[in-house]
Amino acid sequence: MNKTVFTKDLTNKRILVERHFDAPVALVWKTWTESTYLDQWWAPSPWKAKTKSMNFKEGGYWHYCMVGPEGEVAWARLDYGKIKIPISYSAKDSFCDEDGKINKDFPGAYWEVSFSPTGTGTKVNVVTSYNSVEELEAMVNMGFQEGFAMAHDNLDELIKTLV
Repeated sequence: MNKTVFTKDLTNKRILVERHFDAPVALVWKTWTESTYLDQWWAPSPWKAKTKSMNFKEGGYWHYCMVGPEGEVAWARLDYGKIKIPISYSAKDSFCDEDGKINKDFPGAYWEVSFSPTGTGTKVNVVTSYNSVEELEAMVNMGFQEGFAMAHDNLDELIKTLV
């Protein structure tokens, strides 16, 4: 079974995330960049992701929520920067409200996501960068690592149905 590897780089205020998926780059890229797929794996179980709007292009953004088992709702948006299909994209991740207004009471992160072929599938590297070590630690304390690893497990299951 594939496993998500997290490495904290406190000197540079980053978390490095690496995960292998058993599918070609083209398919893995689609699952990270199309809301139809993101809604099926992005949230850690038992939460579900639900897209409100998505415009995957430079300057566009994905506005979504995660809905918990008791009906809790957490809104977020991912504002896209540079996109190199199907190699990499960058984005700014933020908590927001239902209308997409960014909530500055919570830390955000800058994301660099890259996709590279391996002999058996695709390696995805995610580098999340923070403004401070305190913001990085706040994200870790809110369950970033556990939640993202669970979401990756969801993606493994989804990929099995797509290959």
